[in-house]
Amino acid sequence: MGPLKDIRVIEMAGLGAGPLCGMMLADMGAEVLLIDKPGRPSPEALIHVDKIDPLNRSKRRVCLNLKTASHVTLLKEIIGLSDVLIESYRPGVMERLGLGPDACLTSNPRLVYARLTGWGQTGPMSDKAGHDPNYVAATGALYHAGSMGAPPVTPPTLLGDASASALLVAGISAALVSAEKTGHGQVLDAAIAECTNYLTTYAKSFYQAGQLTDERGGAWLDGAAPWNATYVTSDGGYMVVAAIESKFYEALLSALDLDEHPLFVNAGQWDQEAWPEQHAMLAARFAANSRAHWSDVFLNADACVSPALTYGESHLHPQFAHREAHWVEEGQVFPAPAPRFSLTPFLATEKTENNDIKQYFTEIGISEALISAWQSEP
Repeated sequence: MGPLKDIRVIEMAGLGAGPLCGMMLADMGAEVLLIDKPGRPSPEALIHVDKIDPLNRSKRRVCLNLKTASHVTLLKEIIGLSDVLIESYRPGVMERLGLGPDACLTSNPRLVYARLTGWGQTGPMSDKAGHDPNYVAATGALYHAGSMGAPPVTPPTLLGDASASALLVAGISAALVSAEKTGHGQVLDAAIAECTNYLTTYAKSFYQAGQLTDERGGAWLDGAAPWNATYVTSDGGYMVVAAIESKFYEALLSALDLDEHPLFVNAGQWDQEAWPEQHAMLAARFAANSRAHWSDVFLNADACVSPALTYGESHLHPQFAHREAHWVEEGQVFPAPAPRFSLTPFLATEKTENNDIKQYFTEIGISEALISAWQSEP
């Protein structure tokens, strides 16, 4: 099992970053119990689901009606026996249910209470709705993505949700270590916007150093340099060129038979006046052959040049295939858990041994009276 074996996590049903965070914890071996709502899932909750929901893999699930007193009492009991609670409601919702941090930490002082929202628990926008592009836009990352002269565009990678999920997993893990040492849990206030902003630290250091400017596409880092750009191939594919260091730049020119061309010989790699003409020549060179051709050309060339794969192709990448970096279920392909642990490996395809929720409640110490009250009420 994974390194978080025997860590009990309660995940309050939500969208996006919350379920992704729970998935990551489950992938690391935690026992994740999803507290779902009665009735049919909303269209928004199912929009990413075809045959299976990868975000709910390896989780147990129970429906609780939090408008019913016995169900709230049961949930309080479960929280008291757990290590982590993840909730992604708007600020104040859990308090109105009587399940806020103060109440939960009073009954379970070691609890790690993880709160996930778009903008954070406080501030003028704490109650304001938002989606991934809104949060990414606030950080500057969206502005600096895209081509010169065109509106900025965010790729459909859900950068904000993924950032918040990954950092919240790190935060929960750190808080668990602290709770183990001190006996005291704590509240984590994770804002998607702030987590995304934190992950722009490296990019913003380039900005502060003048390597990125407010002129999108005007610097070497965002496409102006011919040796750090993406090119179209004859079959409509794309090749990504990131030959930044001089040795990679030289390998790029050699593979393209341009190492003796006057346009490149007479201008250094950092001669910005030559970049537009050089860019045009590289574009013409790549457009003359297919993506497969150029992939073969650069396969053994240490030039940092590679094909841009689609989501449907990425699992076929030879490195991913060799390391089994994807898993398949019912014909659908999803990324495997990362990073890898040498002593406690865990597979995304592993299932919980016991899906009988009543038996699970008994095993963790829920009283028979609470279980009976839960079963008797809708």
